[in-house]
Amino acid sequence: MIGARSEGCAMITMLRMSAVVAHTGRSRTSIYRDVEDGLFTKPVRIGTGAIGWPDYEVASLIAARVADKSEDEVRALVADLHEKRRTALDEAKLHGH
Repeated sequence: MIGARSEGCAMITMLRMSAVVAHTGRSRTSIYRDVEDGLFTKPVRIGTGAIGWPDYEVASLIAARVADKSEDEVRALVADLHEKRRTALDEAKLHGH
């Protein structure tokens, strides 16, 4: 896990694939298939040859499954999470981070 904190912002921990597998109980293959099908967020490049997922995204997707959300609802959640990635950068620029 890799963490990052900006002044005035909450700590975001980046979960590597092994942690995502452990948290979700799903296999690597299933996670990548879900990414392809729009049922899991795309990984974030965190270094050369390294990817991870923000912990809050993984937690949100697990919560959606626990709440028995439909695949369409999970796809909508994934789209919202991807949009929040884009707006988070804009907000960080706005606040000088």
